[in-house]
Amino acid sequence: MSETPVAPLDFEAEVHEIELRIAAIHQDSRDSSPAELLGKSRELIKERDRKLKQLYAKLDAWQTCKVARHPQRPQAADYLHEGLDDFIGMHGDRMYGDDPAVIGGLAQLQGRSIMAIAQHKGSSTEDRIAHNFGMPMPEGYRKALRLAKLAAKFRLPVVTFIDTPGAYPGIEAEERGQAQAIGNCLLEMAVLETPIIAIVIGEGGSGGALALGVADEVMMLEHSIYSVISPEGCASILWRSAERAADAAAALNLTAGKLKKLDLIDTIIAEPIGGAHRDRTGTIGAVCKAAAATLDRLAGIDLQAIVQRRAARARNYGKFDGG
Repeated sequence: MSETPVAPLDFEAEVHEIELRIAAIHQDSRDSSPAELLGKSRELIKERDRKLKQLYAKLDAWQTCKVARHPQRPQAADYLHEGLDDFIGMHGDRMYGDDPAVIGGLAQLQGRSIMAIAQHKGSSTEDRIAHNFGMPMPEGYRKALRLAKLAAKFRLPVVTFIDTPGAYPGIEAEERGQAQAIGNCLLEMAVLETPIIAIVIGEGGSGGALALGVADEVMMLEHSIYSVISPEGCASILWRSAERAADAAAALNLTAGKLKKLDLIDTIIAEPIGGAHRDRTGTIGAVCKAAAATLDRLAGIDLQAIVQRRAARARNYGKFDGG
């Protein structure tokens, strides 16, 4: 874990104070050896980690949303360029243009050739604007499907990285066929003849996320979220006020633990103490290791059986009490 303070969330005031004290020790002791620095800050580090464990062991749904949206959390591009090898980006939907909110291409995942497809929010303000805050347009979904079909043609597995508040809701997206583009992704990826893994790395919002979530294995980072609508959108519809977002988050069952109990996801990938934003390198490594292990397991299953299971899984989403 880095000893540089991260941007604190509103429930991390005590932890942030300790992190500032640790940073001050490192700043005042720049000429000291790593061993000396560790000795001077060891007790503070222990106290910080203890408080973080306590906080993150009992996060409520709204607090989890804040962690999933943390601006310093690893972004999709970080996984593609730091977690994968030999990434070669591919562009365009061959119909309208290239959508920067969806990035993808060929890569190596621990020695295995894959097609990686990801939704990228961006890290800085300029980056977020350039990538439309991770909200794909129809051409983004058409590009994703084009790359997935290309992967199937060459029998390459597909790995998707999901991180979006939802598909772009503007009129120009509707004019270019947003609903149809998402629907085609759902339909065709359900029967695509190659293994597919979907990984929710931050925020999985609405059909904009589900379009890349029809997979043989759906994985989530521990403090990510996955839901049919954002808490703010849900609150605006139900209570006519986005200020009830915390209540909506609690009702939506959008945390990894809740979704695992409902059999909507398969695997929860543990995050470092204090969330992915406190150890980007460790998080990226853990996600790629889990993805590689899952691909190894899927490689031993007959392809037709995989496709049949995936289609059946998509049709059977959801549990309800028929009584």
